[in-house]
Amino acid sequence: MKDRFDYGLNPEKLGAVSAYLCDPKTAHLEFMLVKSQYQAETNRAAEHGALCYQIRQAFPQGEITPEEANKIGYETAMRWTKGKYQFFVCTHIDKGHIHNHIYYNSTAHDCSRKYRNFLGSTFALRRLSDRICLEHDLSIIQNPKLHSKGKFLHYGQWLGADRRPSQKEQLRTIIDTALAQRPADVPSFLSMLEAAGVQVIHGRGGVLSFKLPGYDRPARWRSSTLGAGYGPEDVEDIISGKAPARPAPIEGGPAPRQKINLVIDIQQRMAQGKGAGYERWAKLYNLKQMAAALQFLQENGLTDYDALAEKTETAVDRAHALAGELRAVEDRLARTSELMGAVVDYAKTRPVFDGYKTARYSKKYLAEHGEELDTYRAAKASINELLGGAKLPRMEKLKQERRELAEKKKALRAEYRQAQQDMRELVAVKGNVDHLLGVAGREDKEQAR
Repeated sequence: MKDRFDYGLNPEKLGAVSAYLCDPKTAHLEFMLVKSQYQAETNRAAEHGALCYQIRQAFPQGEITPEEANKIGYETAMRWTKGKYQFFVCTHIDKGHIHNHIYYNSTAHDCSRKYRNFLGSTFALRRLSDRICLEHDLSIIQNPKLHSKGKFLHYGQWLGADRRPSQKEQLRTIIDTALAQRPADVPSFLSMLEAAGVQVIHGRGGVLSFKLPGYDRPARWRSSTLGAGYGPEDVEDIISGKAPARPAPIEGGPAPRQKINLVIDIQQRMAQGKGAGYERWAKLYNLKQMAAALQFLQENGLTDYDALAEKTETAVDRAHALAGELRAVEDRLARTSELMGAVVDYAKTRPVFDGYKTARYSKKYLAEHGEELDTYRAAKASINELLGGAKLPRMEKLKQERRELAEKKKALRAEYRQAQQDMRELVAVKGNVDHLLGVAGREDKEQAR
């Protein structure tokens, strides 16, 4: 642990340092002291598992100073540990980019618990770091890809600053252009691709692959490779007229109507929100609201206002539809349970009524069994009302129906709770976006005109 801390505190690398509940120079001893106290108080071995944890947080070159980066790291550590664990933050400036090394104890400072890493902690930590960076108007990596799942890209490539379209993206553009020219059949379509510079490779079993100059590996012609809507079946449907063709990219023509790009607009508003005309509390509140909305939009792939509005409306409709379906199932379940209760009461009191008939409706018999006879009449009336003249089902069938309805109600209730949560989240995000971007005001003015 000391060797790891010494690396972080290397003066040749260090640009700034801060700490919480410990001194960075003696942090290794202070961490172990807390562990000894924990072991003495709980009789649990503190040395088992990780002694401490490290977080590395990097920033693009030229975007932030070492002091600002250190403050971001401190805030990240404080919000991640909730102030329950000792930590210190070392900001390094020896690389081409500024980055933080955050070290925190695995044992709580009050000796009440040990930190346990959990499934999905990497995602949770990245999400927290992104939220804090957005609140401070810093850039983040959008749609990050794990190193093990693809070629490593530096920060400029992540943001797309120096990234050329991939082979699959270029192929999709060429396919859209060819289909817009209405080829007569698939061979004509393939000829158009070859004329556009695409090498069509015929494999075994009639499998086709496409390859562009400058690329080593071809891309197989299937929707799972090129994307939904670009497989052989999709292309054949467009050629035969069963599906509409996508519009071809326009070069040098009039630009399409600009949609509201929430990511760009929110970032611009975040920068504007730092003006002197805002009170500190209002500025911080707006930044946090915009950061939350931006993070939600990026995580859900909602890059324009129309998509957000459509998804919100869909979520609201789905929640309302599930609520109606749930009410209908609950009504059916209540009706079935009521019918079963009435049938049971009817079966229990029917012999009493038969005896009443045998006694020729004797007043003495009525006085002795009046309560049972009232229950019989009420049960019979309920059965007639619930069935509406239909034949009375067997009790086993009613029990089976009640079990099925109870299971369906349980599943629908869980689905409705999730749909309700999704609806509330989308409605809240859209409401914040409308307020922060002034969309509602612009729409009102347009309607007034």
